Amino acid sequence: MDYRNLFDGIDDKIKLSNGVLLTPINFDNGATTPPLKSVTQIIYDNIKNYGPIARGVGFKGEYCTTMFNKARDIILDFFCVLDNDDYTVIYTKSDTEGLNALANVLIQDKDDMVLTTRMEHHANDLPFRRVAKMVYVEVDVLGRINIDDIEEELIKANGKIKVVTITGASNVTGYITPIHDIARLAHKYGAVIIVDGAQLIAHREVNLAGNSKDEEIDFLTFSAHKAYAPFGSGAIVGKKDYLNEEDPFLSGGGCVAGVFDERLIWTAVPEKYEAGTQNFFGAIAMAKALSDLKNIGFQNIEMHEKLLKDYIINSMKSIKNVIMYGDVDYTDDRIGVIPFNIKNRDYSEVSIKMATENAISLRSGKFCAHTYVYRLLGVSDSDAYRDVISGEYFYGMIRASLGLYNTKDEADIFLNELDQISTSRNSRRVRKHIGRIRF
Repeated sequence: MDYRNLFDGIDDKIKLSNGVLLTPINFDNGATTPPLKSVTQIIYDNIKNYGPIARGVGFKGEYCTTMFNKARDIILDFFCVLDNDDYTVIYTKSDTEGLNALANVLIQDKDDMVLTTRMEHHANDLPFRRVAKMVYVEVDVLGRINIDDIEEELIKANGKIKVVTITGASNVTGYITPIHDIARLAHKYGAVIIVDGAQLIAHREVNLAGNSKDEEIDFLTFSAHKAYAPFGSGAIVGKKDYLNEEDPFLSGGGCVAGVFDERLIWTAVPEKYEAGTQNFFGAIAMAKALSDLKNIGFQNIEMHEKLLKDYIINSMKSIKNVIMYGDVDYTDDRIGVIPFNIKNRDYSEVSIKMATENAISLRSGKFCAHTYVYRLLGVSDSDAYRDVISGEYFYGMIRASLGLYNTKDEADIFLNELDQISTSRNSRRVRKHIGRIRF
């Protein structure tokens, strides 16, 4: 099925430097997705009704407050926990903000331990480095994690690991992690689980409750701009009990029931964690996008994206000089994220050439997952450090990441261009000698 008619802006032609007009191809959905038309429409329909949320009295304020709170129920329903009173929704501006908030709220002692993996985006690593002792689970040669390694580390820590935080799907290889299996392990050894859902929620159904209490996901974070509502919004969906016990990450107006000379009383969750003026349009746009995805059906979404992903991967395997990363033979546990390089070609130059000559948007670099990319490239930590210190940035990849609206015709254009670049004559990229690096 062709889903392109559901999206805004994807067929607007752009002018290349040579004057040619082309319909752009966005294979960079892992970074940001275009909006659904329904999302654009809900913004347009509500722009004239914009008013204060939970402040003041008046039609616009009451209307926006009602819509704002209704969006929470839509999000809870999307994650299959609408009728589960344990869960709430806290609005954030991004997945990164949500993970930083959880790191600061859930970790109370610098000696507490947090388990994560070498597969993570920086957003699910760096916030926890600041507040806790880190335990990292390694990836194998194909970039996968083994949950037996997670259990081994949990046993070894003897109850000192307080949080297990893990990606739902990798933004580099697209691997989907068995989040409910990991939740069982985390709970078995006395830890809570956080799932970074940024790359997962637009591509697979997520039931936070799982099939049992042990399988419940305690917290999930995500950004709406990776799920067809790019308006600077995100959320934490999580357990109220943990959040009621701690002070919020941000403070100010709207998060307190009373403020006195020497003390204060916090409001209840979720408002306790939503200080300041909230992003009304972001919340309703996010809820609308998630509602539409649910209505389309994740079985349909998964089928469409799997066909396109498998077609591209299998075609790339036969193109000369293309280097692929991750498992390209068994791909059922991968969403449509495809990292690659071209032998003896600069990764940034290839992506620039694709964009400027064919209007194909890709991502190049290390995708805010440096330690993972270095492992896939077989680069040591010391060599990676020297590369950055030198300013050379020799190591990197190119990434194609697919969305619901992408088509086989677009894939063919991309594959044809990839074949031309990979087989054309090119001088080998040679590392320049820039003198001694001082450390």
